[in-house]
Amino acid sequence: MKVRIGIGMGTATASGTAERFAAVVDRCEELGFDSLWVSERIGSPAPDPLVALAVAAGRTERLKLGTSVLVLPGRNPVILAKEMATLDVLSGGRFLPGVGLGIADPPEQRAFGVERTERGRRHDEALALMRACWTGEVVSHHGDFYSVDDVQVLPTPLQSPFSVWLGGAAAAELRRIGRVGDGWLPSFCSPADVAAGIPVIEASAAEHDRTMDPQHYGALVPYTDGEIPDRVVELVHRRSPGSDPRSVIPRRADLPALLGELIDAGASKFVITPLGADVDPDAELGALADELLPLET
Repeated sequence: MKVRIGIGMGTATASGTAERFAAVVDRCEELGFDSLWVSERIGSPAPDPLVALAVAAGRTERLKLGTSVLVLPGRNPVILAKEMATLDVLSGGRFLPGVGLGIADPPEQRAFGVERTERGRRHDEALALMRACWTGEVVSHHGDFYSVDDVQVLPTPLQSPFSVWLGGAAAAELRRIGRVGDGWLPSFCSPADVAAGIPVIEASAAEHDRTMDPQHYGALVPYTDGEIPDRVVELVHRRSPGSDPRSVIPRRADLPALLGELIDAGASKFVITPLGADVDPDAELGALADELLPLET
């Protein structure tokens, strides 16, 4: 199993000046991290993921570039297919698309103009249409939410297959991953959550005559040496009542041990995300590289 370590900018750590963003990107490339991930939140200082990753692509040659995750419902899937394919081509095949339904925050959801009850069905139909567009063939599609006739999207992605990873850890989300996803990238998950989730995904995949690549299980792992923000504690407790937030949000010194447990549970792709403070490109990323990159195999 190939273990790979990436850095996540989350929704709080990608703020600041253009110079600071560039410094984080350059340092990730220099230190040898596998990938850089940008999250989406309209109501935070974090940049738009596709715009930010286009900037990062122009500054790097090796670093993979991922969205963790891009909100799919509410977007035009044909235009998004064009944007993602373009980013993959111009980055030399380094784009890692991760998509999902978005956070459970009513104002954010309303901003995308989609009824809450429609998000799941829109997501699945949009993803199917995008995959059809990525073939480069002329596509006609008439579904519940999207309708196009004789559209051709070029260029096609450089990567083939162009794998799309999904987030989430609820039972319905796990079944969706098995049904339509190519990989799993949950957040705020313990090793036990990962070990329990993988069989659900694989059972769903088998029901739909699909198989999951065993290398395509990962986890977004936030950490903080300070107090865990109240809003994050509430999120953890909402997902798992009575659980200890430190079981999924370790201190930096505890990261190697937690990643070892996640590897034993079946995950191999990790997005390490500092929580609550800006990344220091020199000190923090350097320390993370020293402590975590030796885990790669």
